[in-house]
Amino acid sequence: MTQPLDRIFKAYDIRGIYPDELNEDIAYRIGYAAAKQLGREILVGRDMRLSSDNLFSALIRGILDSGSDAIDCGLVSTDALYFGVGRFGLPGGIMITASHNPPEYNGFKICGREAIPVSGASGLPEIKQMVSKGEFPRSKQPGRMRRINLLSPYIEHILSFVERGKIAPLRILIDAGNGMAGKVVPLLFEHLPCRLTGMYFELDGSFPHHLANPIIPDNTIELRRRVVEEKFDLGAAFDGDADRVFLVDERGELIGGDMLLALILKGLLEKNPGAAVVYNLICSRVVPELIEEYGGIPIRSRVGHAFIKPLMRKHNAIIGGEHSGHFYFRNNCLRPERENG
Repeated sequence: MTQPLDRIFKAYDIRGIYPDELNEDIAYRIGYAAAKQLGREILVGRDMRLSSDNLFSALIRGILDSGSDAIDCGLVSTDALYFGVGRFGLPGGIMITASHNPPEYNGFKICGREAIPVSGASGLPEIKQMVSKGEFPRSKQPGRMRRINLLSPYIEHILSFVERGKIAPLRILIDAGNGMAGKVVPLLFEHLPCRLTGMYFELDGSFPHHLANPIIPDNTIELRRRVVEEKFDLGAAFDGDADRVFLVDERGELIGGDMLLALILKGLLEKNPGAAVVYNLICSRVVPELIEEYGGIPIRSRVGHAFIKPLMRKHNAIIGGEHSGHFYFRNNCLRPERENG
């Protein structure tokens, strides 16, 4: 099993083609090993990929056989799962997703307490080693599974970031790409004065219209065209697990992730004066200049959440952002009593 594991264990996650590289047997082993690594209670979510339900069932069996409990939060976005791990003080979580990859792929994003990423530098090698050994004795006291509604508290949490009374009634076109944004975004916009029009909100892991990968401009052609032709104020495109977004302005032009970070800096730093902000090294120099202009402390990082999140913790940064459309909010992964810490 060594060679297949080398292919699917990446620097930040586990990912491969189903069922050739990643199947139910490996999912069971990963569930067992991850639970042994993380602790007694694991939050598990999944996206809408065609293989996610099968992998979920096998993963859960592995977790329970290890003696750990599993919490099923259902179909969620990856950032919602991270929120749940932090908000409920859980020892870890596993998201079943292959993010922006083609439909034949699936995988696992694993995090520890307070949504600290489990990566090739911290935890994944140990999980890989246990998976390869093939020793999975069933616990004398198998774990139990329970289900929770995670999206309701998550939506409530997102709304705490904004002053709803100050939001203009913009006309917004959002392309979910048949990914998890199709489930999460409508729940959010029920509470906002904006007029939402959705593209491809139906959950479909075959991605019948285009890949849910907005970093590739070809995947946003229709969105950009419609924004201009139908005179929307704003457009947005999400990836498959809805943890990455790219905006489109009223002229149909893409706004990079670094520019989006720049746009939201002022409001964040007004509420958190003197706070640190982490940005990756590919971001425009406008980003650190604006951080300083608004009274913050710019912290430069290597690309990737495994580098950005530890730096955020070290400097108690209010937000981290990447050119790729990933954003990391300090308060998204902490329990309420720690949010101001």
